[in-house]
Amino acid sequence: MEYRRLGKAGVKVSALSLGSWVTFGHQISDDVAADLMREAYDKGINFFDNAEGYASGRSEVVMGNILRKMAWSHETFLVSSKVFWGGEHPNQTGLCRKHVIEACHNALRRLQVEYLDFYFCHRPDPSTPIEETVRAMSDLVHQGKVLYWGTSEWSSQEITQAHAIARECHLVPPTMEQPMYNILGRHRVEQEYARLYTEYGLGTTIWSPLASGLLTGKHSKGLQEGTRATLKDYDWLKEQMAREVKEKADKVQKLEKIAKEVGLSPAVFAITWCLKNPHVSTVILGASKVSQLAENLQAIEAQVKLTPEVMKQVDEAVK
Repeated sequence: MEYRRLGKAGVKVSALSLGSWVTFGHQISDDVAADLMREAYDKGINFFDNAEGYASGRSEVVMGNILRKMAWSHETFLVSSKVFWGGEHPNQTGLCRKHVIEACHNALRRLQVEYLDFYFCHRPDPSTPIEETVRAMSDLVHQGKVLYWGTSEWSSQEITQAHAIARECHLVPPTMEQPMYNILGRHRVEQEYARLYTEYGLGTTIWSPLASGLLTGKHSKGLQEGTRATLKDYDWLKEQMAREVKEKADKVQKLEKIAKEVGLSPAVFAITWCLKNPHVSTVILGASKVSQLAENLQAIEAQVKLTPEVMKQVDEAVK
């Protein structure tokens, strides 16, 4: 496994990490979830990503039970939660101080840990002043309940505002951002955030490296049953995927050809491409089978195959 600094922070995060969105507490059994975490940990993954909104908190319960059963020292792993979608009542959503604090306490209880290594604002909240959120996050850090806090899918303007407030009010600024990033979705990470890497030392924990499965090639003849896009309660994803399968079919086929030429599966190729970006701290993997995770872990060693020439071919294929 390769380990990278989280932006300018000193903490080391495995270049590949394991996420629980859709799978834990929903798509897979708790036993399979345990097998996935054990395989990940044994192969050097030290970061496990979660959120209060995943399976309405059930995902954190499953992960917490596994962490207790495995009895790994917290010194050897990193675990996260994200706050925004916590329930149906008015103060169970968003980023007001009340919800940020209470969601953290709930995550600690469900994950059965004394502190969160990473705590993300899952989305920006236009109904809450950014200063209120920054103060709440900073307080949690000072209390030792959170070690590093960050944002997810925030604009560069919002991240900049959070840093300005933290600097002016002597608060703890966000350390990292969790954006979607893949070969077909590049603008935010490569362009919008460009100045933030040097200006703030921003780290990134990127998600959806396979574009929800589009880059695996499995949907080339239409959405395949059993994938996350066809699960109950994910109609929004199904509609999005069905549209993108049609719109981006030509690009996906070109990428599959390049992957074949360098001797990689489309999935491993797509993950490896993400790893080639020096501003990517870690690529969050999603898996429903141990064999799937094991295959995706090949991306670490596959980086040498994506030469500058191959990277140029990718740019040409998707432009």
